[in-house]
Amino acid sequence: MRKLMIIVLATIIVGCNTNSSEPETIQGTSPTPQQQNQKDGLAKHLKPFKPELPTIGLLMFDGVLQGEVIATSDVFGKPSRDFEQLFNVITIAEAKAAITTEEGIHLVPDYTFDNCPKLTALFIPSGYDMHTQVRNVKMIDFIKKKNEETQYIVSNCAGAQLIGASGIADGHKIVTYIGGGRELQKQYPNLKVQDDSLVTFVEDGKFSSSNGNLTSYISALNLVEKMTSTAHREFVEEYLYIDRLRNWKK
Repeated sequence: MRKLMIIVLATIIVGCNTNSSEPETIQGTSPTPQQQNQKDGLAKHLKPFKPELPTIGLLMFDGVLQGEVIATSDVFGKPSRDFEQLFNVITIAEAKAAITTEEGIHLVPDYTFDNCPKLTALFIPSGYDMHTQVRNVKMIDFIKKKNEETQYIVSNCAGAQLIGASGIADGHKIVTYIGGGRELQKQYPNLKVQDDSLVTFVEDGKFSSSNGNLTSYISALNLVEKMTSTAHREFVEEYLYIDRLRNWKK
């Protein structure tokens, strides 16, 4: 009976080890060709963090509208015409764990509220459920803290609610998603909420905001031009085929 139990246990252990999808590299040994290829492929796409470059922070949370995160990374992640890196573009969330976007994509943040480096600009996106976010004390405190060091703060869509909850833009113009302005003004009377049926994008001092969704590209392009040049903005627009988007009916 004892011999039988030993055989069963040995079979279970071997079975568990066999089911491991990717064996870890043992310290002091060379990686397998497959592991090396994965490492080389990742390194090819990773942009190094260069302290001398402006750092653009993209705030994320569960339920975030991924397009508003992607729009900013799309614009600021593009190189110069000489293919030189111009910005550090990083994602930030409350914890290091992956967040799930409204659309169901999983994104792993580069930094958390606790270890986020100094930012030049912070982009604040939205989600369909902002109730949880505006009541997240850690998130509001993070926004307040970053406001003290950043040169620019940008909100898209209902991200304006986080701006309102933080109080950092009281007395400044702001716009939110189409149809959301009246409620935003009611909740945060110290903001100068613009008519979202007429205003797509507004800038007031260090603060700028948009209706969100695809208009998030407007806020990103406006700031990239301010931080670089009109020529670079035009290059990014060409890179993204925005001219073709404007003329897609032709």
